[in-house]
Amino acid sequence: MLSAWNNIKLRNAVLQILYVGGFVALIVTLIVMGRTNLQEQGIISGFDFLWKATGWEVSFSLIEFTSRDPYWLVLVVGLLNTLFLGVIGLVLATVIGVIIGMARTSANDLARLLGATYVEIFRNIPLIVQVFFWYAVVTRFPGPRQAINVGDSLFLSSRGLYAPGLNITGLSAFLGIVAFLTGLGVIVWVSSAQQFRRMEPARKSRLRWLILLVAFVVTTVIFWIGRLPDTTLVSMPALKGLNFRGGIRVSTELSAMAISIAIYGGAYIAEIVRGGFKSVGRGQIEAAQSVGLTNWQVFSRIRFPLALRAMLPILANQYVWLIKATTMGIAIGFTDFFMVVSTAINQSGQTLELLGILMGGFLIINFTLAAVLNRINRAIALKGDQLRT
Repeated sequence: MLSAWNNIKLRNAVLQILYVGGFVALIVTLIVMGRTNLQEQGIISGFDFLWKATGWEVSFSLIEFTSRDPYWLVLVVGLLNTLFLGVIGLVLATVIGVIIGMARTSANDLARLLGATYVEIFRNIPLIVQVFFWYAVVTRFPGPRQAINVGDSLFLSSRGLYAPGLNITGLSAFLGIVAFLTGLGVIVWVSSAQQFRRMEPARKSRLRWLILLVAFVVTTVIFWIGRLPDTTLVSMPALKGLNFRGGIRVSTELSAMAISIAIYGGAYIAEIVRGGFKSVGRGQIEAAQSVGLTNWQVFSRIRFPLALRAMLPILANQYVWLIKATTMGIAIGFTDFFMVVSTAINQSGQTLELLGILMGGFLIINFTLAAVLNRINRAIALKGDQLRT
């Protein structure tokens, strides 16, 4: 017996079995105790409530939803709203971050000063404070009759931004966006896949444009098929009575959250961009200039590709954090995933089940985002043989 225990492999296997078994036993015990306590309090656990009518409306939804619809649909509404806000926030934050980051590495003293001022101000003000500030700003615009008119197609008022939209069903809008994003994903895969790396640059460029054209055509066809009956494809906003009719409305809550995430996240991304450009050696830049490359060629072929390799791992963490920051929308009434779950808990009393759905939803979103960015990072990473050449 003692000799068997001295076997390192056997001992490690037994210890691992005991550890996993103890952990599983603890989880099972907690579940049993929780179900017992809920039954004693008269609370029925389970997910049957997901098929019951909610009885309440939502202020913002990308798909059709009424108070007669079930709980599972309102959870989908909240999840789509979170994804929608996350995509807008990440794109805007990235654009702002790149601009400010490049300004901070510029040779111009004024640009560096403005970039540093922006970062130091917005990075050190809590996000929740910025959310309240920008919500107060967007709700102080004039009313619909005195709305700010931009080109007779955009109207900015205290009730939100009104812009031209499409008269299509929510399902067709979702499918069209998915089709276009799939096309962009295929372009990224073509650009990074091993079997396409040896393809001639001109041929690879034509292939990218062809994929983009196909994605655009498929998206357009989906939108046309999903067009609402007896309507034009494009709907223009127009003032009728005390409010606007037609087009699409970007609510003040969505606007405030998008601005807050973009400005706050842009300050952090700017520092990541600055660090990425600083990581590019001065000798590499001088070598590129010595062979006659223009400033744009040095930037596009040397500085940016090398800086991107240094930035991407840190950007992945920042993007995941910004997705979680969308939960701040509950403070101003934006119907995101967190707010929908919170309201559903108050209405149904299914606390544990809904909290589990909330955590599972964010795990899926963030794991997917991290997996995509990690895949891109591995695709553009310099291999060992490349470093020696």
